[in-house]
Amino acid sequence: MAARPHPVPLIDAGFSHLKSRVIERTGHFYYQDKDDLLWERVRKRLRATGLSDSSAYLTLLDDPISGPAEWGKLEAEITIGETFFFRYAEQFAALRETILPEIIARKAATRRLRIWSAGCSTGAEPYSLAILANEVLGDSLGTWRVSILGTDINDSFLKAAQQARFGKWALRSMPEEQRQLYFVDAGKEQWEVRREFRSLVRFERHSLLSLLDGTSPLELTDFDLILCRNVLIYFHPETVTQIVGALRDRLDDDGWMLLGHAEPNPIFSAMMQTLNLPGTVAYRRGAGTALLPMPAPVESKPDLQGWKPLLPDPIPEAPAPRPAPPRLAQVSHKALPLPASQPAGDLLGDIRTRANAGDFTAAASLCRKALATEPLNAVLHFYQGLVLRALGRPDEAEKSFLKSLYLDKNFAMAHYHLGLLMLAERRSAPGRRSLTHAAQSVAALADDHPLDEGDGVTARELRDLVRIHLDAASPSRRKA
Repeated sequence: MAARPHPVPLIDAGFSHLKSRVIERTGHFYYQDKDDLLWERVRKRLRATGLSDSSAYLTLLDDPISGPAEWGKLEAEITIGETFFFRYAEQFAALRETILPEIIARKAATRRLRIWSAGCSTGAEPYSLAILANEVLGDSLGTWRVSILGTDINDSFLKAAQQARFGKWALRSMPEEQRQLYFVDAGKEQWEVRREFRSLVRFERHSLLSLLDGTSPLELTDFDLILCRNVLIYFHPETVTQIVGALRDRLDDDGWMLLGHAEPNPIFSAMMQTLNLPGTVAYRRGAGTALLPMPAPVESKPDLQGWKPLLPDPIPEAPAPRPAPPRLAQVSHKALPLPASQPAGDLLGDIRTRANAGDFTAAASLCRKALATEPLNAVLHFYQGLVLRALGRPDEAEKSFLKSLYLDKNFAMAHYHLGLLMLAERRSAPGRRSLTHAAQSVAALADDHPLDEGDGVTARELRDLVRIHLDAASPSRRKA
């Protein structure tokens, strides 16, 4: 008979030591001022192991036999794994139109293309790159040596990535005709990446911190392109600078680097060339490089047809909370007072898990269960709206978004997704109003301020993407 788990208390005396160890091992400085968020994840492991407090859990982590496996499970809890194909359409437009064509023209003699997806999560990013490389190279693909490496610290993510199977949620930005081109229907609303794209990608476990202590494999070098997106937000600013410098040193001469929208830093411009492409910023190693003609940073927007810039992952992990006046209802995950048998964090995690697997009916049922206990929780109404929209029930989804906004009129992501829903329903005027409200709700925030329920998305990023959508939906654009 399994040991009966001890009841898990509130944050205990040993938690500060545990937090220090976690940050030291993983570099995740992100949790330095987020005790409640980290504790929510630690509690899952306490319940799973039947331990009562942080001190007992540290003893388990230090055990030479069982400790390494438990560290892996804890790291899986504290890292964000939800992602989707062709995430951040602006960057993929830049890759398609500018970056990959430049690399291919410059490497025509060697016909070798090496790409590193650092912090690849469950594999959507490296497989997206494989699909894109196939599109750009076309019939000449067979004459090129294309190598795409995906690395992550999380073993469970890497196992999922190697299986190359994804649910509807991960493919939500991809039109049906393209899904059929790149995937094989694996049944049960799962799609498997076609073999010709899988063959270009391999996965390895790797910690970015190893770049700084000399333990990173020497063969991780001479890359033509490195993507390190939505990973650096975890680290201390000084560590971020060191990691970006180390990644630069792993680039080939004139190689390219793309970081997350929330992660550019003026210091990086002193390390590499900074190139302003429509909708994004790219970096290159080497200061005297003769570039191919590049789009100037003007008002024109990238061609987003087929790859709509969805912002952000609709079922995100909890980002840093924004400062705000008291609301009618507290909306952070930790504030949801559900029964002890089903804590808020667990239930929201279950909603994400169900949605990621394409089981939107079960996700909707979990939303209803949570809302029955906490009907004034704006975040739960927001999640319910996302799930209902995925179920093809736009009228109900709209009502959920509106309830969320009734409870928190400054909820930027609710305004944003309500606007996208209305535009998809060909209701241009109210859709544009909702998107405008989304931008206005973050107008007073600093550019780099992360947004609630935004998966690290910043105020500036939201404003930029709202502008893209408004431009695409403008009457003059539709007549053109």
